[in-house]
Amino acid sequence: MNKTVLITGASRGIGAEIAKVFAQNGYTVLINFNKSQKEAEALLKLLKDNGCSAHIIKADVSKIDEAEHLVCECLKLVPQIDVLVNNAGVSLNAPFNDCDIQKGIEVINTNLIGTMAVTKYVSDNMIKHKKGKIINISSVWGICGASCEVYYSASKAGVIGFTKALSKELAPSGITVNAVAPGVIKTDMNNNLSKKDMQNLIDEIPVKRLGSSYEIAKTVFFLASSDADYITGQTINISGGFLI
Repeated sequence: MNKTVLITGASRGIGAEIAKVFAQNGYTVLINFNKSQKEAEALLKLLKDNGCSAHIIKADVSKIDEAEHLVCECLKLVPQIDVLVNNAGVSLNAPFNDCDIQKGIEVINTNLIGTMAVTKYVSDNMIKHKKGKIINISSVWGICGASCEVYYSASKAGVIGFTKALSKELAPSGITVNAVAPGVIKTDMNNNLSKKDMQNLIDEIPVKRLGSSYEIAKTVFFLASSDADYITGQTINISGGFLI
């Protein structure tokens, strides 16, 4: 029986690349999306056309009831979830005092509360089977903070703290919990940056380029593999030397 992976926010960007890597390695891929239905359907078609096993499930993980519904729907499709990748995320780029607080709360609800909610319902299943891999997508801004990204940085810092604490709870049940902290990656989320701001960021990266979604996906896949069975509670910084 194929192993299964649930990836939240998997319709595009880093999430879609993670889905492709797992599918290419024989996993049944459960693709969660919220608003990007066309992209999710296109990804599903691409994977199935290449002989891969995949399903799409709509849910807004920032809402607790939808997070629970997502996991319930997944477990109707597969007997267990071997790997969970909490990738769903949104950003808010503006000076803190100019931000609408409600929009800031929405960022925290998606990036942190959504991660915690989906993990709660998936880990219930993993504990029953005494095994599982949970990989949370954080950010280098969750480690060092970013000006004009206060809510985003706070949410991603929360993901790192959540990862560390939960890893201690779930390790006795054979479940590892790790995080990946991407640096500046070439995705739609960074399209709001001006060319000048983007170039300024690249100038600060020692390898002098943006990271790729594929590089993040390969690291996530490694953490889900048996080669990483003795790694838990860690945050892997993938930033080309931007943050050391």
